[in-house]
Order: sequence, then C-alpha cells, then structure tokens
Amino acid sequence: MTRDRELFDKPSGSRLALPVWFDRALSWGIVAQDPEVARRQRLTNAAAYATVANAGSHLVSNALHDFTGMTVIHLYNALMVAAALMVPQLHRRGPNAGAMALLALITLGNSFVALMMGRDSSLHVYFTLMPAGIMLLVGVENRRIWLPFVVAAATALLATLYLFPAEGFVVRGDTVIRRSLANHAMINAMLVNGVLVFYALTVLRRAEADLQTALGRSDSLLSILMPRPVAERLKREPERPIADRFDDVTILFADLVGFSAAGHDLAPEAIVAWLDGLVRAWDESCDAEGIEKIKTIGDSYMAASGIGERRGDAAVRMGRFALAMIARLEDQPPLGGRRLALRIGIHRGSATAGVIGRSRMGYDLWGDAVNTASRMESTGVAGRIHVSEAFRIAAGDAFLFEERGLVEAKGIGPVQTWFLAGPAA
Repeated sequence: MTRDRELFDKPSGSRLALPVWFDRALSWGIVAQDPEVARRQRLTNAAAYATVANAGSHLVSNALHDFTGMTVIHLYNALMVAAALMVPQLHRRGPNAGAMALLALITLGNSFVALMMGRDSSLHVYFTLMPAGIMLLVGVENRRIWLPFVVAAATALLATLYLFPAEGFVVRGDTVIRRSLANHAMINAMLVNGVLVFYALTVLRRAEADLQTALGRSDSLLSILMPRPVAERLKREPERPIADRFDDVTILFADLVGFSAAGHDLAPEAIVAWLDGLVRAWDESCDAEGIEKIKTIGDSYMAASGIGERRGDAAVRMGRFALAMIARLEDQPPLGGRRLALRIGIHRGSATAGVIGRSRMGYDLWGDAVNTASRMESTGVAGRIHVSEAFRIAAGDAFLFEERGLVEAKGIGPVQTWFLAGPAA
C-alpha cells in the first residue's frame, strides 16, 4: 500500500502561482497539446507583452520630451505595440510562428530605431540579449530556426557599432534624449537579463525536480515488482542477470475457492473492486510480516519469506501471514451474496529465484519447494492452511497443528502433511 501510493502521488514541489488574469493572458492564442511547445509559446507571449511595455514606455517618455521632432520614432513605437499584440494570434499557424514573427519584429525594429537615433542612444544593447532570448523562444533543439536569427542579431549589432552614425538622423544634437534613451536601454537590459537568467534557472531546477520525481517513481515501481534488494541490484547493474539460490525459503500459495462462480453474474467493475480491496488488505499484512509478495494470478496469491535475509523466523512469519489472510477474507463483504473460502498451502525448502523477461519483466521462484507448496494448496481443504512436514518442523511450537496424514501429491508422491490450526496458546 505504501509503495504503490508513492508511485502515484503527485510531486509536492511548490510552483509559482500567477494571477488568473495574467495566466490567461500568457495562454492567449495557444492551442498546442505538446507541453514543451505550449511552454515556449507562453514565454513568447510574455516576451511580446514585454515588448509592448518597452515600446509603450518609450512612446510616452519620447512624446513628453519632444512630441513633434520625434514623430517617426513615435510612429515606430506605436507600430511595435500594435504588432507585438498580434503575436499570440500566430500560434495557431505553427509551433514557432509567433516566436519567429516576434524575433523578426524586434530585430528589424531595433535596427531601425538604432539607425534613426544613432550609436549614442545605446539602443543596440538590446541585441546582446537576443541570442539567449531566441533559443528560449524557439527551443535550443531547433537550430535551423534560431541560428539565422542569432546571425541576424549579431549582424545588426556590428552594423550599429561600425556603420551607423553616432547621432543618427532624428533630433540630431539632442544629447539629453540620447542620454535618456541610453539610460532607459541599460536599465531595461539589466531587467531583461535578470528575467532570462531567472527563467532559465527556474526551468532547470524544475526539470531536475521532475527528473528526481520520475526516478523516485521508477524506484517505487521496481520495488513493487520485486523485492527491494533485488531492485537495488537491478538498478546498479541493469544488464547483469539476476539469479539466486536460496536453501531455506518458505513458499505460500493461496486460492479463493468459488471465486469464478460467485462473480459470474457480476459486473466487471464490481469483481475488480472486490478483489482489489482484498488483495490490498493481504498486501498490507504481507508487508507487516516482512514477507515478499511474488505475484497474483487471477484469484491466486503467491508469497515467500526467507529470500536474501538472515532472520531465522521465516516460517513463523509466513504462518502468521496465512492466518491473517483468512482473517482479512472474513472481514470482506460477500461477493455476489456468497462467502468465499481460502485454500492455502505452505512448504519450506530450497528454490531458485530470478528476474526474467524484458517486456513486463517479473521476479519469480522455481524449484521443488515451489512445486511442493503449490501441491499443498491444490490438495488442501477450503478454509484451511495445509502445510508440509518441513514447514511444521521449521515453525516449531509457534502454532497448533492437526495431523492430516499422507497425501498423494502429483509429481512428488506421498507427503506427510498437517493443518495449521492457529497460534499456540
């Protein structure tokens, strides 16, 4: 129960909660089903809104400084605001359509305004932020997309530094506006750079947390499929065969008598729900006794104790588990109006264990001990725990036993057997 709960629990890491209106704005126009594409498109929307805020703030500050002399710059900023607001509508046209349009808009627009205002305005500093922004928006794996934009941004930066005039072509001689633009650009560049670094580190940390969660679930799954020591060995050496010989293991087989008939007229959901509740209860008792559940096949249950452990009470723990299985069944509601009985067989001996297969691999046991335990179950009596002489000797005086006598076991011959009647007084 604990291990399968670990497998399906959601990760508990905290995530940044955004205001509903802002979250909707970031998701505007996004129809992608791929989580990675949707994440990049949300980032593109955020970059588009940042462009709107930047161009809008420049529009206001420039208009307050010189409304008539900088008309062409005002028009540029107004067009940037309008064009950036249209970017989210392009996501429907392709996973990177919006990002490519925004990057082209920023590259061409910033080149234009840098030419108009000149090098002294320091507006070319925005080009230094573009390589990181480009890769974040289109994905570092899409080199054919981001490489041309990085080259274009680098070319525009070099052209600004070495070819564009210092004072540009608008309000030449106005050092105040150029100093203001330079200060504005530097502050914005610092803020954008901080946001980019914060975002990249956040994504990295989240990816690491998700990876740890996935690894934890993988470990939990392995621990559910097989004993923990075996799972640890499989993780350390995945290509090495798992095969062990155990000289003293106790094997249990249990089968529900009358299960098929009781569930014949019931809905599949009702049958599965009833059986799931019972098996989960058995699993809890199995874990409580430190016993390894090997597998369930339909309404049959197989478990083993003494696998890879140095404790000497494997038989006693298995006997307690068998009694608990019967008690747990009695606690269950009837199935289809019928009370079912459990037929249990137990034997102690040697066995071989290992992991087999590549598809839906599983941990299993083979050998005479397994065969004998299976015969104890098949030749047993409903509602009773049928055990071999070897198990009775190993359990000692921990339980009360009733002698059954010799039983003819298929493939084995006559076997002296007993019924485990209950714990010793």
